[in-house]
Amino acid sequence: MKYDKFFELAKAKGIEEVELFVSTSYSLSFSLFHGEVDKYAVEDGSSYIARGVYNGKFGVAVSDVYNKEKAEYLVDSIIKNAGIIENDDPSILFKGSEKYKKINTFNPELSKISVDEKMKKLYELEKRIKELDERIVEIEAVEYSETASSITLINSHGLKLTQKTNYYVYAGVAVAKSGEQVKTGFDLMFDNDFSKVDINALAKKVVAAAVTQLGGEPCVSNTYKAVLSPEVASSLLKAYISNANAEDVQKRSSLFLGKLGQKVASKKLTVSDTPLHKGVFVRWFDDEGVATYNKPIIKNGVLQTYLYNLTTAAKDGVQTTGNGYKAGGKIGIASTYLTIKHGKKSQEELFQLVGDGIYITDIAGLHAGLNAQSGNFSLQSSGFLIENGKKTTPVDLITIGGNLIDLFNDVIEVGGDVKHLVGGVSIPSLVIKSIKVSGK
Repeated sequence: MKYDKFFELAKAKGIEEVELFVSTSYSLSFSLFHGEVDKYAVEDGSSYIARGVYNGKFGVAVSDVYNKEKAEYLVDSIIKNAGIIENDDPSILFKGSEKYKKINTFNPELSKISVDEKMKKLYELEKRIKELDERIVEIEAVEYSETASSITLINSHGLKLTQKTNYYVYAGVAVAKSGEQVKTGFDLMFDNDFSKVDINALAKKVVAAAVTQLGGEPCVSNTYKAVLSPEVASSLLKAYISNANAEDVQKRSSLFLGKLGQKVASKKLTVSDTPLHKGVFVRWFDDEGVATYNKPIIKNGVLQTYLYNLTTAAKDGVQTTGNGYKAGGKIGIASTYLTIKHGKKSQEELFQLVGDGIYITDIAGLHAGLNAQSGNFSLQSSGFLIENGKKTTPVDLITIGGNLIDLFNDVIEVGGDVKHLVGGVSIPSLVIKSIKVSGK
């Protein structure tokens, strides 16, 4: 095996257990501006992260190449780094799960499609965006990107796991103008089956994202019933569910501290981590080699579990949930693919349910505008008024404010308009009982 030398050296130098995590990636991207290719890039990369237990402590080493000399470097670095570890965290290298549900997430046909064919679709996208609406005055970019990656985990317990995945993205950014007002709209599509590319549908979404904002102005400051678009709901949900991170709970810095088995959201909400979903972001083992599985985090509003890696699970005396993912050389904790159990109502039916209120389609400044300790947020936003059960006037230059705990407890309906987002979320629109809006 290619990596035998590494394991032989590790054993010879007294490393008790050792692991090698190999990731490779290939990316292709190009974009057009005014009918000309303005960017074209092809990148290949590899990463080798070695972890080992030496004198009861974990040592970690990282390299972007692998050869005989680097194998020695990785082994020596593990020993050196283990010697400076001062914490008493348990040092665990996983021996393997009893069963893995292997899922194929790699489509070899994608790489067989010529660059010319992929480029042709991009020219079609730019042309179609221009044709759809005379208010489109500029196309800032149309872009294609493609990623193929693999991860391989090998350890001294005989565990060897490999998963490959690939997908493409088509995206467009258009500028619309009416009078002196200028608005920018963006949308994208992704998959790993090239036959599913629908340029016309994407162009319509890009144009709609821009032109529907025209005429927007601040609304009257008030407390409104609200519909959150899937994109907005996704951003807020990811921030909220991050509180299920067991490491943060153990550090007593989570809003979910002491809330296991208790109500943390509306009974309308069931949120699951679904690494084995049907899609391109499947993960059937985590970065520690643990078999993943679908599980509710919040069920009918009640917190079901924290998310664990091996170390935090050992501290709490529970089983890992298979949510150990690398952040550099460190094993952190992350959800894999969040899914909200959807309802049946269309977006139009949600507007009818609200009657009079506001539809929030975009938020900005989540990093700066959210206090992770308290859950309080104040975010620049835009969207539309809802009047008599219909989406009407666009609104912008507004701020929504509140608290994440209150927001998700105030969900009164979950829509059926599910969107699958690149950020690892499958989510519909949400209806919120009340939200504070600052406008004019």
